[in-house]
Amino acid sequence: MTPSIEQLTPKTTSNQAFNSKKKDKKKKKKNKLPKAEDQIEENVKQSHQENEEIQLKKSKKDKKKRKKEKENNEGESEEVNHDESGEESKKEKKKKKHKKQKKEEENGDSIETANGKEDSVQFDDKEKVVVSGKNAEEAKYAPLKSFSNSKLPKNVLDCCKCFSSPSPIQAHAWPFLLDGRDFIGIAKTGSGKTLAFGVPAMMHVLNQRNGKSSKGKNPLCLVLSPTRELAEQIFNVLCNAGQACDVKSVCLYGGTAKGPQISSLKSGVDIVIGTPGRLKDLMNMEVCQLNEVSFVVLDEADRMLDMGFEEDVRFILGKTCS
Repeated sequence: MTPSIEQLTPKTTSNQAFNSKKKDKKKKKKNKLPKAEDQIEENVKQSHQENEEIQLKKSKKDKKKRKKEKENNEGESEEVNHDESGEESKKEKKKKKHKKQKKEEENGDSIETANGKEDSVQFDDKEKVVVSGKNAEEAKYAPLKSFSNSKLPKNVLDCCKCFSSPSPIQAHAWPFLLDGRDFIGIAKTGSGKTLAFGVPAMMHVLNQRNGKSSKGKNPLCLVLSPTRELAEQIFNVLCNAGQACDVKSVCLYGGTAKGPQISSLKSGVDIVIGTPGRLKDLMNMEVCQLNEVSFVVLDEADRMLDMGFEEDVRFILGKTCS
């Protein structure tokens, strides 16, 4: 009986060893499973945390954007309110100015300015002219209501027969120019501004000539124009106006032969009307002498400056009587 037992015992021990190994493997597997689950849980937690952080960042950005939008909207609303209030204040100021002007016109008061006093006169209930300057409120500078008030000779006023009364620019310019004052006039086209400076120019020539003929004499008056077309218009008006009082004019402009212009200058003229380019050429040729010119008109002076004639104008004016 003993041999059978001895043979069986090793089997049982081997089985036990095998079984024990299986158990160990199971334990290891059991130990491995919890670790994997823990890692999954940790990964899930980390992903949750990351998502929360991303959401927090987004919410912060959204809050910042909302704040900026609110600030911008508030700023725009404030600007709109400011603009509206500014417009309202401007309207109120304009209304106040109109009221003051009406009161001053009714009372006959004048508005004081930096250079002097400023008078306003209304013509035909349409055009309102404002005059400013030193001593502009004096009676001798009052605007003319009729040609007879100017007290000019009949042969000089012969060019104004077609008009019933002086135009606004003429009525205001003549008193100053006839008194020897410098004058800047702003008027629309067709408002009679050529005669506004033309009649005083002719009177200046007559006073300087003292009844003498202009033949063989240098010009006493100069009118500068930016273009040939405007120079011709001025020449036509002054040529017709000067016939009755024997005041001769000449027109100098480029694009044509110089011969006829030179011959008219040599025959003697009182008023020279020209464009800066051609006039400068004739001066350099010593054909046109301006050393006796003491009455100068710059017609459309701003346009001449825009066209680049500043140097030519300075050169020409430098050759006139000091």
